Amino acid sequence: MITFEDFQKLDIRIGKILKAEKAEGTDKLMKLQVDFGSEKRQIVAGIAEFYSPEELIGKECPFLFNLEPKNFKGHESRGMILAVDVEGDRSDCILLHPNRKVKPGAKVV
Repeated sequence: MITFEDFQKLDIRIGKILKAEKAEGTDKLMKLQVDFGSEKRQIVAGIAEFYSPEELIGKECPFLFNLEPKNFKGHESRGMILAVDVEGDRSDCILLHPNRKVKPGAKVV
């Protein structure tokens, strides 16, 4: 279990997906180019089996912004997209997004 103080360390921001493509060498990973207002980042997400690149472009979603960079099958990722595992068995995935238009980089509080 984490404390409230632990949760406050998470930096969750809205990012706008500018570009999406399947990551080479894997069936599950998607490489996303994400605009956070002050900067653009590449984020790798295991959502390729649920979404096509065309469905993702222009979407505004919350991302965990302050993760250490990580390498997934040779593709660097600087964050994590937030999504819902519908059935609890990773057989379906719904991306979270705000109900209203917000600026890229807006903090989730």
